Amino acid sequence: MTFLTNKKQDLTEVLRQSLEPVPKAVSPALELTGAIRGDHDLNPATAPNHALPFVPAAVLVPIVLRRDGPTVILTRRATHLSKHAGQISFPGGRADEGDENAVATALRESQEEISLAPNLVEVIGSLTTYITVTQYSVTPVVGLVEPKFDLRPEVGEVSEIFEVPLDFLLDQANRKKHSGFRNGVERFWYAIPFGEYYIWGATAGMIKDLSERIMQK
Repeated sequence: MTFLTNKKQDLTEVLRQSLEPVPKAVSPALELTGAIRGDHDLNPATAPNHALPFVPAAVLVPIVLRRDGPTVILTRRATHLSKHAGQISFPGGRADEGDENAVATALRESQEEISLAPNLVEVIGSLTTYITVTQYSVTPVVGLVEPKFDLRPEVGEVSEIFEVPLDFLLDQANRKKHSGFRNGVERFWYAIPFGEYYIWGATAGMIKDLSERIMQK
């Protein structure tokens, strides 16, 4: 029995009930007591500095409605990038001045990075805002995608596009807490190994958020 087939409701309904409304603003106001997640969840010393501005950003969590089970589109970042080279991530990036809200940012970036047409995505909600140690305020926008696309990576940013079964990502047994040392300080992060892919950091943290929301339903 798979992770989702235990649910009495249809997958789409479970997701809709589990998610937050998409914020109307590009960068929602952040309170110290607000509901945020981030790199600091496992590393309290890296708590976000609310005295400094946050860079607004958004990613798309694209759930593909395939007949043999839903999957999630992920990307491997290009290896020549100066930041996060070769890492696994959702399509997305920082907000542009012309973006009306987080949805606009996520859909625009997804079209630019992997050629996913916005009209193929039904946005159904969002996850908790995720704060990175680099002061990015990331809104994870969740969308349902019909498998009628022809994806192509933007070579300047993406080296590979692949899909992972949603069941696999949501199963907490596949999520581990890893650690390592940087500048003599031990750091912790969540990781979800999948074949040759090592899904970790902010991406794994967002998947953990989605998993916990669905498990509560």
